[in-house]
Amino acid sequence: MKLKSLLAAAVVAGAFASTFAQAAEYVVGTGATYRPFEYETPNKELVGFDVDLMKEIAKAGGFEVKFVNTPWDGIFAALNNGDRDIIMSGITITDKRKEVVDFARPYFLAHQLILTNKNLEIKSLKELDGKLIAVVNASAGDIAASNAFGKSSPNIRRFDNTPLALEELNNSGVDAMIGDVGVLQYYAKQNPEKQFNQCRDPGFEEQYFGIGIAKGNKEVLDAVNKGLEAAIASGAYNEVYKKWFGTDAPKLP
Repeated sequence: MKLKSLLAAAVVAGAFASTFAQAAEYVVGTGATYRPFEYETPNKELVGFDVDLMKEIAKAGGFEVKFVNTPWDGIFAALNNGDRDIIMSGITITDKRKEVVDFARPYFLAHQLILTNKNLEIKSLKELDGKLIAVVNASAGDIAASNAFGKSSPNIRRFDNTPLALEELNNSGVDAMIGDVGVLQYYAKQNPEKQFNQCRDPGFEEQYFGIGIAKGNKEVLDAVNKGLEAAIASGAYNEVYKKWFGTDAPKLP
């Protein structure tokens, strides 16, 4: 009987160890300069909508995640050279980006927004002709400004990250900034004394943020999609959305 008990215990322990070993850990690259999606607290902890949502995705998908602060200008290279398994950093899904990474299903409905100083009120992007415009280098805002005024326009000021671009706008070093609606509206709300004006150009189409996975990495792609779909179905996604944006989440495709 004692031998049988020991064997049974060994089988249980082996099954537990096997289950534990199967819980893969994926390294998630995220740029900590994009409030409220991802940013660092004073004690260097990564927090934000993307961080909270990825934790829910991992929980529902049955895997672990480790977040690593990854500068925007190197985030795609970090994924494609194997330093990161996943990138999630307010990344707008575009046809060009689809050529170099695979995206999980869209997780955030967005569009571009123009934020201007209180002494400048506009109704379209074209009205910024001759004005100084801040954008993050290679972002969707940069693409919009380049398409409107030419990539080599001296009036387009490119910055390495969002806080630097917003600081330039805040200090009146530029007349306007073009960026993602979630970030710019959040910033305007946090700084009411600046009385920023907001404009959505009629040509700014609906866009979606996506979670990037290296081309052909079906294992990670399937795990992320499974976790995201489960988080949406359970209501966990909506709770995270309400925490950061104060409203229920819009429907996703």
